[in-house]
Amino acid sequence: MGTTISLVGIGLFAYLLGSTPFGFLIGKFNGIDIRRVGSGNIGATNIRRALGRDWGILCFALDLLKGLLPVLIAQAVAKDWNIGGETAGLVTALMTVTGHMWPCWLKFRGGKGVSTTIGALFAIAPVAVVCALIVWIIVFFTARYVSLASVCSAVAMPLAHAVYSPFRDRPFLSPTLLLLAILASLIVVRHRGNLKRLLEGTEYRFGAKRKRP
Repeated sequence: MGTTISLVGIGLFAYLLGSTPFGFLIGKFNGIDIRRVGSGNIGATNIRRALGRDWGILCFALDLLKGLLPVLIAQAVAKDWNIGGETAGLVTALMTVTGHMWPCWLKFRGGKGVSTTIGALFAIAPVAVVCALIVWIIVFFTARYVSLASVCSAVAMPLAHAVYSPFRDRPFLSPTLLLLAILASLIVVRHRGNLKRLLEGTEYRFGAKRKRP
């Protein structure tokens, strides 16, 4: 019972931290509602388009740290709360990303979770995250679509972890692989609008000038 209560507390803590809408707050600081600008997303990509590179980098860094720090904290206090470090980290990662995607402060309309997922999973499966980042770079600089790069890198995370696990004498099927698969699926679903525009040929391509009406 005590373990269950501890996990619920950790999950709630992670969700609330994940719900902190840094992109929205950055927009408000600059006098705009980022939800009404560009794609309407509160993530770093839309912030960069609306406010410039520096604000986009800041938003990415804050969203990444928002994913990383709660997991590190949960892993550190897990022993004191009689919880396994792996379990605490997995629950925290899932709830932090959930908070970012569906923040209670913005009527459960949040970002797509890429930056926060990278941060959260870096504390759990760093090799998979590094492989995903390599895939992101390759796809982005080849196709120049942020959304396509994000989706491909998300799919690469569980695949990389599955391939790498046997080399570390870890079982192929594990709670970590399940979490990676869940988060990758959520990211793909959150990009369904982008994928539709990619198929239609109307998705924004990085560096392309928008046509004026």
